Amino acid sequence: MRLATIVDGGRPVVAVVRDDRALPLGRPEPGLDSMRALAASGEHGLRRVAAWVERQPDAAFRSLAGLELGPVVPDPGAVYAIGLNYGPVTSLDPGRPPRPLVYGKLPTSVAGHGAIVSWDRRLTGSVDAEVELGIVIGAPARAVGPDEAPAHVFGYTVINDISSRDPWLDGDQWLLGKSMTGFCPAGPVVVTTDELAVDDLRLGCTLNGRPIQDGSTRELRFSVAEIVSYVSHHAELRPGDLIATGTPARLAAPPGPDRHLEAGDVVTTWIERIGELTITIA
Repeated sequence: MRLATIVDGGRPVVAVVRDDRALPLGRPEPGLDSMRALAASGEHGLRRVAAWVERQPDAAFRSLAGLELGPVVPDPGAVYAIGLNYGPVTSLDPGRPPRPLVYGKLPTSVAGHGAIVSWDRRLTGSVDAEVELGIVIGAPARAVGPDEAPAHVFGYTVINDISSRDPWLDGDQWLLGKSMTGFCPAGPVVVTTDELAVDDLRLGCTLNGRPIQDGSTRELRFSVAEIVSYVSHHAELRPGDLIATGTPARLAAPPGPDRHLEAGDVVTTWIERIGELTITIA
């Protein structure tokens, strides 16, 4: 199932997405009125939603083009980010850390597809965009093994891990440098695990239409299962929590790795079979 959070009447509403249309759930049954609640409901909740959707008339679906999309999870309890997680496709990868490197982003940094992102340039002038496969947690996970971890994943999304590169933030105050308002766009949809395998998906980022990243999830040093397991041994993962799984290297071709975000830039992060997440820098 493909799910989005739309803004309807000023409030976030979960919607089922089919092609270029969306069906707002409203309240098909009590307890399924947010993405976090739906993630917590597991397969049983998805079956209830699927049955409800099949009873709705075709006219109830609305064009996605006319809808405002919010962050897929507007209120995550926690947002984790994994560093240095892309490398050579080999078991002899010399750059693979001994364990996943885990950073944090504040939940208040989430934004949706189509968002306008700005920040105080007096705080940082060097800010980059990064495409990342995003994990949406389903069932709570605490100290689970890698073999158990997939059962605790609700679905996948696109995350743009926007980060400051100024030395006083990057390497000193990572949390602040990754958590300014709008620095965690997430969307445009969540694709549930029953519809998507993520071991070999192309992903990338464009800046004003020019590619600045192009990679594949087969290059992940730590798999989704390993990441979820590792984090769960240190912190309880709860429904709707987000994990950004790392980012491929910047391309050397123009505009090059040293080109940081500027006002007026249009940034699109994309993952095949999930979608494109576009923001504008102000």
